[in-house]
Amino acid sequence: MMNLKKNLAYLVRHLREKHRLSVRNRHTDSEVWYMYISPLNLLAGLLAFVLILFIIVTTTVAYTPILDLVPGYPGSRSRTMLVENVMRLDSLEMELRNMQVYSENIALIMAGKNPVTRNDIHTPDSASPHGGTTVAPVAEDSLLRSQMETPSGAYSLDDPDAARKSLRSSMELQSPVKGVVAEEFDPTERRYGIGLATTDNQQVMAVADGTVISSGWTPEEGFVVYVQHGDNMVSVYRHNARLLKKAGERVSRGEIIGYTGDGRTAEGSKKLFEFELWHNGSPVDPRRYIVF
Repeated sequence: MMNLKKNLAYLVRHLREKHRLSVRNRHTDSEVWYMYISPLNLLAGLLAFVLILFIIVTTTVAYTPILDLVPGYPGSRSRTMLVENVMRLDSLEMELRNMQVYSENIALIMAGKNPVTRNDIHTPDSASPHGGTTVAPVAEDSLLRSQMETPSGAYSLDDPDAARKSLRSSMELQSPVKGVVAEEFDPTERRYGIGLATTDNQQVMAVADGTVISSGWTPEEGFVVYVQHGDNMVSVYRHNARLLKKAGERVSRGEIIGYTGDGRTAEGSKKLFEFELWHNGSPVDPRRYIVF
């Protein structure tokens, strides 16, 4: 400890005095290399090295994605994703407000009142009790209300068959398979479609243009495919032997999407091909729209 203090005191007193730093051969004790250096030069060189290292590290962190490789550290990629998510959230919030305004205006029209144009989509307006300005009544509003209230109207709320008529008139559905209806549509018995007796390995066709939203296999139902169509309609095809389409693929009316199965039940009877038709989230009888 005393020698260390003496050496430090010596270096402090002789900061500018040069010292000989040499490298000697251990075997021959001959000098191989030497240089003259002062403690002040050594300190300045160390500070310069630290400064250069700091500049290199700062530049690397600022202009390269090296922090993304550090586990748990929010790098530039994470910050970019955060900004994108915030923008998406803002867009969704705006869409929800627009939908709310639309629903409120429909309710006002049905009640015989004038709809309101919202001004608070971006900035709230406290001048109006509804946060917007009243829209002058137009003939289209009265026409819509009369169609909703008239029993024979196309959009009648009192006619339970109006939605079915609209759906049937707007679509021309293809029969998915050729077969005999063996089980009728009966939601009370948890039969949300019909059962068809078909031949083995028969072509299964899409009933209308649409997009496959699910395609998979289960032990109870075999290969099952769901197709989303227009007018919020979904067709379901169960007990297939194999499928030709995957989720996300577009299909056309009459296009082959699979083949019927040849499976057997526990009693030995052949499994029926099951077809379901859903509209606005509710099952409908396929025989009302398709001739089997």
